[in-house]
Amino acid sequence: MYKFNLQHFAAGTAVNTTSGIANAVTGENTSYGDGGGLSHEMKTYYSDYLIDMAEPKLVHDQFGQKTPIPKNNGKTIEFRKYDPLPKMTTPLAEGVTPNGQKLDMGVVTAEVKQYGGFIELSDILMLTAIDNNLVQATKLLGGQAGRTLDTITREVLCGGTNVQFAEGQVTSRSALTGGKESGNHYLTVDAVRRAVRYLKKMNAETINGSYVGIIHPDTAYDLMSDPKWVNVKTYSDPEGIYQGEIGKIENVRFVESSEAKIFHAEDLSSESRTLTVNAYNVLESEGSAASGCGTGSLYKLKVEENLSEEDASRIVGATLQIKTGGGYETAKVCGFNSADKAIYLTQALISSPAKGDVIYPGEAGFEGCDVYATLIIGDNAYGTTEISGGGLSHIVKQLGSAGTADPLNQRASAGWKATKAAVRLVEPYMIRIETASTFGN
Repeated sequence: MYKFNLQHFAAGTAVNTTSGIANAVTGENTSYGDGGGLSHEMKTYYSDYLIDMAEPKLVHDQFGQKTPIPKNNGKTIEFRKYDPLPKMTTPLAEGVTPNGQKLDMGVVTAEVKQYGGFIELSDILMLTAIDNNLVQATKLLGGQAGRTLDTITREVLCGGTNVQFAEGQVTSRSALTGGKESGNHYLTVDAVRRAVRYLKKMNAETINGSYVGIIHPDTAYDLMSDPKWVNVKTYSDPEGIYQGEIGKIENVRFVESSEAKIFHAEDLSSESRTLTVNAYNVLESEGSAASGCGTGSLYKLKVEENLSEEDASRIVGATLQIKTGGGYETAKVCGFNSADKAIYLTQALISSPAKGDVIYPGEAGFEGCDVYATLIIGDNAYGTTEISGGGLSHIVKQLGSAGTADPLNQRASAGWKATKAAVRLVEPYMIRIETASTFGN
């Protein structure tokens, strides 16, 4: 048994010995509010703990060009990219020094924005298990911060212009199938090989000798069954493994994340994922019933199902995939009339649907199946801010710090605040493979 002075981290803090209860969150007496807040050592401890909890979630940040948060330099941050030097095919003249060259550097700017969240801690909760509650709160906040910041980077990366649909069999997301009679478009080795070919053709540099793929567990399942797959456990250099790495194939090292992008289409009503055609016709504008559709002719699609006013928020503005006599067509919804069970479209359908034809969500794959994004990334493809050095901070407010807003010193809080920016630097240095999955809906 070893004795440990619990006041070690509260040096310089007044502790009321009458009540004998010191607030480990603030270093203050919970009854009288005496003292001066968290000690420097404890601030450092909790700040580091928050970052430790956030970092494993930052899968999409791992492979970008890291830039510190700008100090006293406004809300704009700069990332630099360097263009390759041209070939020098002209022979040197004897005794003549050729003209020198300059670095061709481009600057990409991004606006940094702040994000954050907090947990409120009551005085009763803190009295029961002070240290444990703050540690647990910080752990949860760190996870929340990591997922939030990771998603911000993910959305930037998945907004890139280079996209490959499976192995190239189809040319649009809405044509990707998952387990249908016409086959499936799951992630395959050939799809990865095609993406690698593209990056090589664009002269994208590797990262530590390989390209990097960010993959969802559902699509990883489809890829790992290939005999060429090399499991991370068999690596000859286990020291160089990335956070979340699961294996490699075709010179791509894959990092798995449940936060990898899924293009998921919402259900078309609160009671059904799909709708059923009752009738389709062209008519002149119906005024307020078709608000948002503009003037001129409208394309009215009546359905069998009852649609509530609540359904309007999910239908208006959405894209539909409609089965017609000529196949499948997509159209965007501009208006809605629950009384008439009518949906108004922005454009005419090439082939009129018949009564009983099915309407699917149109913002994902074929017949609304989920579409997964697998990112294949080269070096310096994108940039992101660092979470250390001011990028992510831990904030604790002591009991009574709100003044008259907390007259009985009943509320403390723990929270996080982050300053973040992410930007694609060189579009040809990354490509997004979109596929279905065995486990897609």
